[in-house]
Amino acid sequence: MRKSPHNRADQTRDRILHAAIREFSEHGLAGARTGAIASVARVNKALLYYYFRDKEALYAAALGEVAGKVAGEALAVLDLDCSPGERVLRLVLQHFDRHLSHHGFQALMQQEMVRFRTGQSNAMRILAKSAFEPMWDRSLQLVADAIGSGELCNVDPMQMMYATLGANVFYFLSAPMVRLVTFSDPLEPGPMAVRRTAAIEYLGQTIFTDRRRGARLAKSVLAAMPIPAAAIPERKTA
Repeated sequence: MRKSPHNRADQTRDRILHAAIREFSEHGLAGARTGAIASVARVNKALLYYYFRDKEALYAAALGEVAGKVAGEALAVLDLDCSPGERVLRLVLQHFDRHLSHHGFQALMQQEMVRFRTGQSNAMRILAKSAFEPMWDRSLQLVADAIGSGELCNVDPMQMMYATLGANVFYFLSAPMVRLVTFSDPLEPGPMAVRRTAAIEYLGQTIFTDRRRGARLAKSVLAAMPIPAAAIPERKTA
């Protein structure tokens, strides 16, 4: 069965965006080469500019594409049919795995935060409104609901958000320094898997009013959400 011109166009655009996310995440907006993006996407530069007005437009589209995907995955967890406390654990675990499986997103967001602080870009403001505000509002409401139901400890919901998700952020941001101090790599598959499990088991023991139930839920969530294959970091051999 032949693909329609519309489907072929969508696939071409997707290939360009996939290549652009990789190129921009590795080299930034200034260092990225449209020729390299076109080559990886298997299109000529003229076709690239047919879909995207210029390099800035392609960068904005790539950023929006990966941010929308990340936000959509988080919202899917929030829609699961389980107790609020279990959804909190699942959200934290999905957030941990996101740092591994969405390398392009993490790199692009770090670059964009720098550009935003220095006044070089307004993309962060747009992304915050379109993708991350709904995700943040619903996540915070989920934590508040879990506390209100008595399932989670009665503490400030915002602080619990910072404590649960912030621990993941710190783990990955601190990895280069930990590597220097301990002479081991926190992002190697073995240590990473240990820390991933420990993070959820810790929450099961600390944020639930019924610690035994929290421990059971943590074990159940870890069994139901194995590490995605795409989340295992590739290591180059010497």
